[in-house]
Amino acid sequence: MFAKQYTGRRVFITGHTGFKGTWLTAWLLELGAVIAGYSLDPPSEPSGFASLCLEKRILHMHGDVRDRTALAEAVASFQPEIVFHMAAQALVRPSYENPALTFESNAMGTLHLLEAVRLTPGVRAVVCITSDKCYRNNEWVWGYRENDHLGGEDPYSASKACAEIIAHSYFSSFFRDGPRIATVRAGNVVGGGDWAADRIVPDCARAWAEQRAVTIRSPLATRPWQHVLEPLSGYLWLGARLSMEKKAMEDVLPLNGQAFNFGPAADVNATVAQVADALAGHWPGFTASMDACGQAGKKECTLLKLCCDKALTHLAWRATLCFDETIAFTAAWYREYYTALKSRRGAAMSDADSGDMYGFTARQIAEYSAKAARGNLPWTR
Repeated sequence: MFAKQYTGRRVFITGHTGFKGTWLTAWLLELGAVIAGYSLDPPSEPSGFASLCLEKRILHMHGDVRDRTALAEAVASFQPEIVFHMAAQALVRPSYENPALTFESNAMGTLHLLEAVRLTPGVRAVVCITSDKCYRNNEWVWGYRENDHLGGEDPYSASKACAEIIAHSYFSSFFRDGPRIATVRAGNVVGGGDWAADRIVPDCARAWAEQRAVTIRSPLATRPWQHVLEPLSGYLWLGARLSMEKKAMEDVLPLNGQAFNFGPAADVNATVAQVADALAGHWPGFTASMDACGQAGKKECTLLKLCCDKALTHLAWRATLCFDETIAFTAAWYREYYTALKSRRGAAMSDADSGDMYGFTARQIAEYSAKAARGNLPWTR
């Protein structure tokens, strides 16, 4: 897959202990990459990172992207060929509680990573992951395009817009002749191994696994839900295309310095309430009550979706799973985890006791890739 661009390649990932970082690390391992990860501790307990025992499978570096010197030393010591920058303060509500940390992590962290890359020879490609919330949200019913205005009223969204501006500045000032760089923006992702607070899927999974009811905030908020493997396939394909040899430069150059949206089909948007109800269908006997008032004083957009025509045109990328398949993949992972955990109730509990979750995760990646291959997507070749 991905034109074999990751087999044996040295890949550096920031934020590899997070939800998306965990899945990206697992997929790159399955592709045969040599991986170094630089990140803080996993953001939750339990965590997908610990469940997959990834610390034992890669070069794991504990560090903060706000520490410019430590990050530069980590990049220089590993000498990567491809870099994925995912480290971030990743939630809207905590950005209100600690706005300075959010800007330092998301904006200055991006600056520190790109400065480390600038000073490290041999880097071929950089993919900076930001967010769909980097756009100035006008509550449009149509999808945002990559050339729409950046912005954001809450600190998280504004910090992601800052990261986009910094990345574009480094491309324009330093990276036109290499390394090649692109930024990527994705909508809300779901999937197994996410236990972050104030997210619909982890909130339901935690509560129902403990036989508790769950109350859903902002049930009418609409999001372009997609399984975590969907945008990751786009990130990996974009990184592969950017890293190709000079003989493919004519094809690759139009991607350099560009931003790309990765999201589901336009008709896959669903409300938070619909996601909770769909999940409950895989957890018999449970439902979710809805808090129609939401969170007073902490504004989040109620409608946000992306136009992904650019990814379709330049990368021939499109989403693979429908909404029902996305929910089924997600529910299956959590049920596997909690079933294995329940079978070991008599022993001391830890993530390592949750069964072979790496193997289960790898099988989901293989199943997803096989479905994409049946759809003749070019990244599967």
